Amino acid sequence: MITFKSALASLAILFLVACQHTPQAATSTAVPSLAPSAIPTLSPDTSTETAVPPATQITTPPNPTADLSGSPSFAWNDPKIYRSGLIPSAQDDVDLLATAPVYSMTVNIDPADGLVIGSQLIRYTNNENVPLDEIFLHLFPNLLGGSIEISHLQVDGQEVEWLYENSHASVMRVPLAEPLQPGAAALLTMDFVTAVPQDVGRNYGVFAQVDNVMALAHFYPLFVVYDDDGWHTDPPVEFGDPTFTDAGFYLVNISAPVDQVVVGSGVVVDERDNGRFRTQTLAAGPARDFYLVLSPDFAVETVTVGATTIHSYAPAAFAEGAKQAAEVAANALQVFNPRLGIYPYTELDIVATPTLALGIEYPGVIAITQREYDPETPIYDGMPNSVFLETTVAHEMGHQWFYNIVGNDQLLEPWLDEAMAQYITGLYYEDLYGLPAAESYRQSWDDRWSHVNYADTPIGQPVGVYDGAAYSAIIYGRGPLFVEALAAEMGQDTFATFLQAYTNQNKWGIATTESFKTLAEATCQCQLTELFDTWVYAK
Repeated sequence: MITFKSALASLAILFLVACQHTPQAATSTAVPSLAPSAIPTLSPDTSTETAVPPATQITTPPNPTADLSGSPSFAWNDPKIYRSGLIPSAQDDVDLLATAPVYSMTVNIDPADGLVIGSQLIRYTNNENVPLDEIFLHLFPNLLGGSIEISHLQVDGQEVEWLYENSHASVMRVPLAEPLQPGAAALLTMDFVTAVPQDVGRNYGVFAQVDNVMALAHFYPLFVVYDDDGWHTDPPVEFGDPTFTDAGFYLVNISAPVDQVVVGSGVVVDERDNGRFRTQTLAAGPARDFYLVLSPDFAVETVTVGATTIHSYAPAAFAEGAKQAAEVAANALQVFNPRLGIYPYTELDIVATPTLALGIEYPGVIAITQREYDPETPIYDGMPNSVFLETTVAHEMGHQWFYNIVGNDQLLEPWLDEAMAQYITGLYYEDLYGLPAAESYRQSWDDRWSHVNYADTPIGQPVGVYDGAAYSAIIYGRGPLFVEALAAEMGQDTFATFLQAYTNQNKWGIATTESFKTLAEATCQCQLTELFDTWVYAK
């Protein structure tokens, strides 16, 4: 058995970290055909094994305010349904439902053909101070090696035509018949068919069906963020996180074959099956996104911390790794809750997937590469995979605060979530194991930065400015070293106060480098411009 203490020396050379991997070369990606013959029929008399249950037949509702959840007892705009996923102290967060984006979906998942057939109602509220003539939505499957086809689009009950906004067809522009005034809302309904890549393609395979695991990141139309800079429609590069989103609410009715274990953001509020298909209704929010992953191979380990239950899913052969991941997540909650504010959800899921990144964060779910669960195949010579697994899970747990609770533009200012998640992973090691362990983990930041010869490249630049090696070295290495320098400049106690104020002030909102600096200066009553000029801003 290798204990934590015997692995401490290895931590100093830990240079692969969660949410990041070197960008893979462009490869062809197998995508299921979207020819009509490949799409499962929705008629009640179907008898094939891959048929979609007739009870969840997809139709466009005649009334755009109709409930699409598939269960008559649930309404997409009822705050009670979302409170079930929030701990008691966070249940007032459902007040955001009045103005946040809301997604109500019915999806039928066909793993045999690699398809997701869906229908959705989505509400968009104009929270800006100017009228909007159009609304934009991301179509990420068209960018991530798969495809998504839209049909029967209506806005407030009227059929409209949309336009693709870029060469990837990864953004759709929906013109509005009348400008959407500040404070007003539009209801969009549409059907969609999403084809899932059958091998690992772009962005680490976050959206792929590989090794009997169907990972469904960003599989549905998702509102583009609008702010003072306009609509953020630029596509992401092939490394880094692909999304920048507002916090919203999700009511999703999912039908899949009964042999599939379904893991998703939020909590199950209804479940039923007919012996062949299981239908679950999940409610999530506030949340930056909605994530699903399915496999017939998953077994689960469960632990509870306070009001939060942690479920850790992996193939049964990796039960020990699943147990370790659950224990690390529980320890992370015990460290981060008092430092950052209580984790708001009643459930947190960890799931092993074939992703090429070591880990990827989603609201209420963290996806960990299955390689870390296999003790027989070391990722790095001389270091047990259990060390990688602990570091990755702790880092991804940090993202539940920095990315989800506190949002930021992950494409333009990635340091705000990645460097902060790195830094608080150091706090995890310090609080659990003491300063020597934290210092050993801290050395991995320095080692990363050394890969670009300690270049003083600013950490506050967009992902696309860096090449793959520099992105890793600067954002994951120099980034947390800046946060460490900031804490030293402010004083540790003052910085601890700042961390709580930062998460509280920006809860479910969007933080920026400037708002981060302004609050830090207000907290310490000191001038930090020179420090930010040295580390953050482009010269």
